[in-house]
Amino acid sequence: VQLQASGGGLVQAGGSLRLSCAASGRTFSSYAVGWFRQTPGQEREFVAAISRSGGSTSTADSVKGRFTISRDNAKNTVYLQMDSLKPEDTAGYFCAAGQQSYYSTTVYTSPGLYDYWGRGTQVTVSS
Repeated sequence: VQLQASGGGLVQAGGSLRLSCAASGRTFSSYAVGWFRQTPGQEREFVAAISRSGGSTSTADSVKGRFTISRDNAKNTVYLQMDSLKPEDTAGYFCAAGQQSYYSTTVYTSPGLYDYWGRGTQVTVSS
């Protein structure tokens, strides 16, 4: 699976962005997907995750109520809708995919559980 994140940019505090994670391959629906973010010198931080079917999701406490993860398996794409953005949301955002069994509804919050990573997209929120 190859992943490509897009949709980042510069936005004022309080604004919105929608990130997309487009995947190649016909088996994208077999993968759980997560979004992580990272700033220079810091560890990669969990942001949001979604199970292979989209039936289960999880978001970090720091973004809960502001960010929403969703997926469209027909389009091989996962989205991260980011509203009410804050300057502390500024980071490189990365999507990742981890294979998941058919009946599993688990969401993966640890980066070590993901097998494939895309290049990041930069989000900068100005105050």
